[in-house]
Amino acid sequence: MRPSLSQLTLFLGATLLTGCIDLAPAYRRPAAPTPAQFPTGPAYPAPPAAPQSIVGWRDFFSDPKLKVVIEEALANNRDLRVAVGNIVAARAQFRVQRSALFPTFTTDARATLAEEPITAVLGGGLFPFSGTFHEHIYSLTGGISAYQLDLFGRVRDLTRAAQEQYFATREARDAAQITLVSQVTTDYLILGSDRALLQIARDTLKNGTETLKVTTYLFENGIDTELDVSQAQTIVDQARFDVARLTTQVAQDRNALELLVGAPVGEDLLPAGIGDPVVVLERLPAAVSSSVLLARPDVLQAEDQLRAANANIGAARAAFFPDILLTGSGGVVSIALSSLFKGASLTWSATPTISQTIFDAGANRGNLAFAKAQRDISVANYEKAIQTAFREVADALALRGTIDEQLAAQSALTAAWANSLRLSTLRYEAGSDTYLNVLIAQRSLYAARQTLVASQLAKANNLVTLYTALGGGLNAPSATQPGP
Repeated sequence: MRPSLSQLTLFLGATLLTGCIDLAPAYRRPAAPTPAQFPTGPAYPAPPAAPQSIVGWRDFFSDPKLKVVIEEALANNRDLRVAVGNIVAARAQFRVQRSALFPTFTTDARATLAEEPITAVLGGGLFPFSGTFHEHIYSLTGGISAYQLDLFGRVRDLTRAAQEQYFATREARDAAQITLVSQVTTDYLILGSDRALLQIARDTLKNGTETLKVTTYLFENGIDTELDVSQAQTIVDQARFDVARLTTQVAQDRNALELLVGAPVGEDLLPAGIGDPVVVLERLPAAVSSSVLLARPDVLQAEDQLRAANANIGAARAAFFPDILLTGSGGVVSIALSSLFKGASLTWSATPTISQTIFDAGANRGNLAFAKAQRDISVANYEKAIQTAFREVADALALRGTIDEQLAAQSALTAAWANSLRLSTLRYEAGSDTYLNVLIAQRSLYAARQTLVASQLAKANNLVTLYTALGGGLNAPSATQPGP
């Protein structure tokens, strides 16, 4: 049974209005190229009995000074401003592309006023006539210019691609905030640890200088040897070098922090050391399933870009089909302005155009192949984003499972070397031991205290790294992120 002419007309009209032909391939999220579970084993912590959920950074960090520094960074950091600017630009591009879905109406109001001299000869030349001809024409028209009827979905696919790119910039902004919070915290902790190391170097320099004075005095009175003096001098020179080096490092740490913050940071907001707790949640959620990584902003950004590439394939396919353009206008014309909307003559025109490329030397096929290749690249980028996120979490979990044991062992070692120094000093002062054992204990205690600070920094950084790797670092709603 053949369809009637009215049925064909109705179908064509509905198709033209809705653009229901979509040549883009159906989107399917690629399977995650990572195991369903995070690694387990001796290096990894056991999941907590009551896992805590990922909270915003304001609830995660406990140091009030650090919170203020992060707030200032979110308000002033230039990289974050660039990310926000990219959102605004992408949103504007999306709106420009979306406008192609709708016809553009224009209106034109004209008034033609003319005066021309005329000469006429009437009655065989007996009645010559001359005068002036006055012409007044008023018109008001409106029309549509080159509106593309999106029969094959090309404009709609391009609009969808622009929308997905806009979404990708929003996710990029969220990823930039998470990175910024992590970097500010890391630099804050590094500054605190270097200040702690500087204080240790100053303490060692002070104690070593006093010991050197005593050793020099004993040498001058024939009790100690020149070797004892030289050995005492080595610890002084090493500590003096470290004080100078760490003084520079602390200044550079502050410069790096202020670059991230985007403004000077007051001394009252800087950490004095590394001992104070920085975070509230000691037991972070040990995610049971790696599917939580799909909610990370950088992974969502990669998926948005994949969706955009998928839509571009539809637009490239639609280029093989005809373009249907509609140009039309209508209005009124009158010789008197007063009658423009009363007795004026109606005028209208319609110019539908159908164009089909006959030969393009393979340009359309090349564009389609390019769009498919971009889609394949986007798939690989999406899978790589998931793999990278999985590794970041796995690495952080591996350190999380052993860092407490490392810290406890280093604390015990530091205490043991402190006791060893005390006993060696007593034996040396009693004349029952050489100064070499005192020197060994001094150097070992100095190194142990430095390693202890490094271990404390590693534990604090590990908590922050694991927190951000699981997608933490956002507080909604964000004051700096534009809405849709």
